[in-house]
Amino acid sequence: MENKVLARVNGRDITQFDLNGLMQNLGQRAMQFATDEGKKQLVEELITQELLYVDAIENNIEKDEEFQKALEEMKVTLLKQYAMRKVLSDVDVTEEEIKAFYESNKEMFKSQEEVKASHILVSSEDEIKEIATKIKEGASFEEMAQANSSCPSSQNGGDLGSFSRGKMVPEFETAAFELEIGEVSEPVKTQFGYHLIKVTEKQEARTQEFEEVKENIKNQLVAMKQNELYVAKREELEKKYEIERL
Repeated sequence: MENKVLARVNGRDITQFDLNGLMQNLGQRAMQFATDEGKKQLVEELITQELLYVDAIENNIEKDEEFQKALEEMKVTLLKQYAMRKVLSDVDVTEEEIKAFYESNKEMFKSQEEVKASHILVSSEDEIKEIATKIKEGASFEEMAQANSSCPSSQNGGDLGSFSRGKMVPEFETAAFELEIGEVSEPVKTQFGYHLIKVTEKQEARTQEFEEVKENIKNQLVAMKQNELYVAKREELEKKYEIERL
């Protein structure tokens, strides 16, 4: 990208990169200045900042005691942050370490069997049987759910989303996991009432492949190593420098 000069103050260029940096610092507020007119306003702000800088230099404000104190405080803060980054920057994780962790902890990467199901919930057995008959005769399960189900999921055609074993009451769970995709259950009674259940997707239990989890493992191992390095560095420095806990 061309670093176009947008303005010049006392011989110093204000560029597209300066504008980009200001917009980045604004975060979500940057959207307010996304138009050409908005960007012009930001350029004017950059000009104002540069004018203040030039005036501060000309009037030796940098020599003010208050500024020198603020500068020293900022220097200390930045040095602490830089020192921390420098300590942790040496951390690296090899492909072999990632694979070894994966092979030794495969239980962590097992996904449970899941089904995605919709249901229709009513309070009486006669009503659920009547709805079941209509569905067998060709009525849409989703439309019947919207029209008859007392569950809030009725707004989405009865869709309950995906769930694994142990998430639903036993009677409901048993019926759901026995169904084939697209199959509608016979009426199922639970403590909530009478249900018709339709399974729309099934996911068998499986172990995630190495490539699926490789990046997550790497990040985890890096964090573990960084923490170990942090603790070791602290212990080293505690022995080297005097500490008074008051």
